[in-house]
Amino acid sequence: MDQTTNALAAFLRARRDLVGPERAGIPDDGTRRVPGLRREEVAMLAGISADYYLRLERGRDRNPSPQVLESIARVLHLDDDHFAHLLSLVAEVPRQRRRRRKQAPPSGALKLLDSLAQPAFIENRYFDVLASNALARAVDPRLAVGRNQLRDLFLDPAGQALYPDWASATECLIANLRQAVGNDVDDPRFIELTGELTLASPRFRQLWARHEVRGQSGGSLRFDHPQVGELILNRERMGIAGTESLMLVVFHPDPGSSDAEKLTLLASADLPTLPIQRRIGRSV
Repeated sequence: MDQTTNALAAFLRARRDLVGPERAGIPDDGTRRVPGLRREEVAMLAGISADYYLRLERGRDRNPSPQVLESIARVLHLDDDHFAHLLSLVAEVPRQRRRRRKQAPPSGALKLLDSLAQPAFIENRYFDVLASNALARAVDPRLAVGRNQLRDLFLDPAGQALYPDWASATECLIANLRQAVGNDVDDPRFIELTGELTLASPRFRQLWARHEVRGQSGGSLRFDHPQVGELILNRERMGIAGTESLMLVVFHPDPGSSDAEKLTLLASADLPTLPIQRRIGRSV
């Protein structure tokens, strides 16, 4: 049984555990041994045989029809992101995705990064920092080339202290990682990173077991900055043309806000001494 098949089975089990009988419209008789629905209940509600659903959860069937997947998704209350992830787990992984990816940002993206007056950096789908400007590192010193945002957020106490909304930030990154990797679960970098964090972080283990999936999007981040105090910045993620998965991430304050003033203070204090950092020609 390959890792993709295992991923489908693990996803179904994890999401089944999160749907209680009341949510599914089934009376709770008080004799349950599982936190969520039983397998036979999922099968009944989806209109498929219990034996067939058992084969799916045990990785013995790799080609369920779209209609079956839609029925299971309805029972498990999967949103669009989770349903897209479910579909990816039964699709064949293209051979070219198995190759190790060159992660050097294009020269044009580095020139753009150089020119930005806002904090900005370039990340890959594993949240490795491949390039960053000085103001990004003034906001968070861990946004330095060679650092990994997941590792810092889960394992570095100083990194955790910078984010007052640490719990929601960890949930977001884990769900983003699931979405970004999809069914490419035998990727060496993915295996290395998730294996390390599974062993080292109880919080990571807890979140990883839930199989939450969420696409990357904009939003806001709140920092407890040691120099300027509370700092709230908008965050935008933009795909970089000519790459498979690199993203340019830009932080920006609301115009005229106190956060804009604080960012100006950080820029005037740190920009003269902190050059841009970039990773060139390295594959991971």
